[in-house]
Formats: sequence, C-alpha cells, structure tokens
Amino acid sequence: MPNKRSSTFSRLTPADISDAIKWAWEDRTSFETIEERLGITQSELVCLMRAELSPSSFKMWRMRMRGRKTKHRALRSAEMKFDDVAVADHRRANC
Repeated sequence: MPNKRSSTFSRLTPADISDAIKWAWEDRTSFETIEERLGITQSELVCLMRAELSPSSFKMWRMRMRGRKTKHRALRSAEMKFDDVAVADHRRANC
C-alpha cells in the first residue's frame, strides 16, 4: 500500500520540486502561495525539503523559517506591500 508522502511527491515534476525548493527558501513567497501553485501543504513541503536537501541544509532552512512572519500571509504586517503570488509567477518557467 503506497503511503501518502510518496504519492504526493510522485505527481510533482522535477521542475515543480525545483520551484518548491526555491520558493521555500525565499522570504517573500508564503507557504499558502506554494500550496496554491503546487498543491502541497506546509507539512508536505517540510517533508519534501527533508528528502531533497542535505541534512545540514535542511537544518539551516528549518532554523531560518521558524518564526518567520513573511512565510504566512496571516502573520504579515500591513506595511508589507508586495504580492507574493506575483513573485512566484514571474519566476515560473514559460511552458
């Protein structure tokens, strides 16, 4: 019986995985935007990052993301004037 994690990642193309990693490292691209674009939740993204990154890079990423308000739309201050959907759009390859 296949587990949920492997079925989630199997539907992602290598380009999708690359985009997910790139957007996960970016401060301005929220977890909600990543979910809207790729259909993977924050917890699934953490599993993906754990699987794709080296242990030291994963640990560095987790320390960086922990408590970062820009990664959650609901925690952002009103002074933040950028649209993270537009940020993710302009970095998407023209397919």
